[in-house]
Amino acid sequence: MSQKPLRIALTGYRSAPFSGGQGVYLRYLSRALARAGHQVTVISGPPYPHLDDDIRLVELPSLDLYQHGLKSVKLRQLFDKLSRIEWLSKLTGGFVEPWTFGERLRKWVLDHRDEFDIVHDNQSIADGVLDLQRAGIPVVTTIHHPITRDLRLALDSESAWYMRALLRRWHSFLGMQGHVARQLSSIVTVSSLSRKDIIADFGVQPGVIRVLHNGVDTTLFRPQPEVSRRPYQLMATASADAPLKGLQVLLRALGRLVNDFPEVELLLVAKPRPGGDTEKLIAKLQLASRVHFVSDVEDSAMVRHYAESTIAVVPSLYEGFGLPAVEAMACGMPLVSSDGGALAEVVADGGVLVPAGDDEALAREIAVLLRDSDRRMELARIARHRAESNFSWDVCAATLVDHYRELLSKC
Repeated sequence: MSQKPLRIALTGYRSAPFSGGQGVYLRYLSRALARAGHQVTVISGPPYPHLDDDIRLVELPSLDLYQHGLKSVKLRQLFDKLSRIEWLSKLTGGFVEPWTFGERLRKWVLDHRDEFDIVHDNQSIADGVLDLQRAGIPVVTTIHHPITRDLRLALDSESAWYMRALLRRWHSFLGMQGHVARQLSSIVTVSSLSRKDIIADFGVQPGVIRVLHNGVDTTLFRPQPEVSRRPYQLMATASADAPLKGLQVLLRALGRLVNDFPEVELLLVAKPRPGGDTEKLIAKLQLASRVHFVSDVEDSAMVRHYAESTIAVVPSLYEGFGLPAVEAMACGMPLVSSDGGALAEVVADGGVLVPAGDDEALAREIAVLLRDSDRRMELARIARHRAESNFSWDVCAATLVDHYRELLSKC
């Protein structure tokens, strides 16, 4: 007996379509849910996601100061209480967007509560989301990984006391997220490692957390044998100045490869901060002519970049899931990945694993693959098979719907 379609609200406090995984998650999950026959509404703060035409987008504007800066604010905007809080937070080095989004979300959803069967929050973990649960609205929250891990890694890489103080100030929203997470009745996360970390860092009871892997669109992210590879081009996707993503490790590995592979180059899907640590290290290692940046890349262009490259590299120190690794595997890429966070769990035999943070091991394994075309072909075959067999947005969506219905049956 068929069950009626669900009316689902997917929410995210910021959902940039090309940088970070949250906008990607909302785009593909909403597509898969709609394809399965459900009515999907995405509710997001800026930057907004790129969605399919049949997906309704509700925009909850904020000042978006991390995109536009303090000078973008008009005096009239400060008459709004939440905008004033955002402005003052940014002025003092804080990041309050998850909280202010939750406040705006609470009001909007309560005004439209009859339009939805369930609300699925993507990583906001805000007071306003908890209030929706308290109001009797079924709520599921995705926590990709606890940002406490990002903070620890950032502090470990920073020696200046004032910068450490700023890092703690910016991450002050973590107090709210831990408090909220401990009271949520349904949490899903994307890997067993993330589940373990959420329990340890946020004090969540194990019984409320389910592991449901992310997916990849294997019809879009696929091998393109008709495209010629550049024999010494490596490719990586990383937040250029975030220590968590391990770009410094990759650049040092690239520096080690130069003598044996004079033609080696790196295509980096990232947007470096002018004058930041990434640019400084590139200059120090004399790699400027070998590192090429692209940003705001559409999916079709991303697939072509993979097809033109010879090896994909994921150097992250920690990943709660590792979507770039899965996308590379789906494209049939020989992959060299760190074992940081959940990457060992996600990549498994779909790539070559090296210890996180070890630039010597990373360079060594890249060199092995650059010299061995047969090994690259075998890894590419295994990677594609693993992506198709284990990671699919349609499977992810179907599993989530089962979880939604289980939660609704208890309400």
